[in-house]
Amino acid sequence: MPEDLLYQSVTRKYSEVAKHIGLDPSVTTILSQPKNEVMVHFPVRMDDGQHRIFKGYRIQHNNILGPYKGGLRFHSDVRLDEVKALAMLMTIKCSLVELPLGGGKGGIKFDPEELSPGELERVSRRFVAALGNNISPGHDIPAPDVGTNPQVMVWMMDTYMNLAGPDQKHQARGIVTGKPVDCGGTAGREKATGTGVVMCIEEWANRKDTTLKGMTYSVQGFGNVGSWAAIAMQGHGAKLVAVNDHSGSLVDPNGLDAHALKAHVDEHHQINGFENREVLSRNAFFEQPAEVMIPAALQNQIDTHEAEIMQVKLIAEGANGPTTPQAEAYLIEKGVEFIPDVLANAGGVIVSYFEWVQNRTNDSWYEDEVLQKLQRRLANTYQTVVDYAEAESMDMRAACYAKALKHLESVYQQRGVFP
Repeated sequence: MPEDLLYQSVTRKYSEVAKHIGLDPSVTTILSQPKNEVMVHFPVRMDDGQHRIFKGYRIQHNNILGPYKGGLRFHSDVRLDEVKALAMLMTIKCSLVELPLGGGKGGIKFDPEELSPGELERVSRRFVAALGNNISPGHDIPAPDVGTNPQVMVWMMDTYMNLAGPDQKHQARGIVTGKPVDCGGTAGREKATGTGVVMCIEEWANRKDTTLKGMTYSVQGFGNVGSWAAIAMQGHGAKLVAVNDHSGSLVDPNGLDAHALKAHVDEHHQINGFENREVLSRNAFFEQPAEVMIPAALQNQIDTHEAEIMQVKLIAEGANGPTTPQAEAYLIEKGVEFIPDVLANAGGVIVSYFEWVQNRTNDSWYEDEVLQKLQRRLANTYQTVVDYAEAESMDMRAACYAKALKHLESVYQQRGVFP
């Protein structure tokens, strides 16, 4: 597949929806490109004493609604067009769920598994120093993504706080979200994205007059999003029948224990070896019938081949851009329903916003309060999007884009474009 497939998919969908809804031409032009593209090359001392140059990106797509917001990923496949696409998705996502935040995304091109903990810390800290004033609690607020975690976030926060002036140190806690709770994070953030996916699935089930109890589901990718989504589904009485990651696939029509599997993956970083079960092929995962599939790995995982062998009723996208446009069109034709990424995985940025608010106000919320606020916002958004899709005869992804773009258009029309 071409390297820029995600970028092509996102920009094509954006253009199609903008044209369909008659988006103001000026707004269409403004949103078609990011406001800023920051690329940095910085040296890091490795454990052997030698220095290695790393390439990092921070794309700031749009901030008409508020500070740029979006994850930082550490992955060997990070590239400019990928990050640009993800930043645009963040603008759409924040607008869709009506957060006072804009869209951004960033990353460093390397494999974090190849570095020691000390090297990873130095890369994280040096990246923040290299970005300089391109990020700040009121301008651009990074968060965890693929290959990063709360520990990386708190290294970044500590670096930024040590570079800030004395009167800014405590406000500087809000420079990143997804931090450990002890260091200014919020209760519920770690599970927010995966739990939010399941909250959306609950809304889908409610409209079908059914429940998740006894429902079969499969999960691709068993990192933070996939594992917490699996645990939340299991908590509702659903049955995990298939899992896939970079090490292979596990399939069991009788069900896999999501809690035990998460513990195994937390220790071994892969599903291979879990309960000494046979590890099967990638195809075996996609061929396993399930009522719900949660792709929670990387983009472009479901192409036409996977679509042809899948037997599911609903795809709830925990990852960003996991389904190619060709596969989506084929699956919709087959009657498969979608909860698109900009809605399904919005729980992460919603609770990141809650964390940022708590940092700004020196407040602290209980987990049940955080999750209650999350569920209310996702439920309201889901119902609004479904009603809009039905009224306008649009697919769910197009409806999500349309609702988000109309909100952005309204703000631009009221504020105008300086000067």
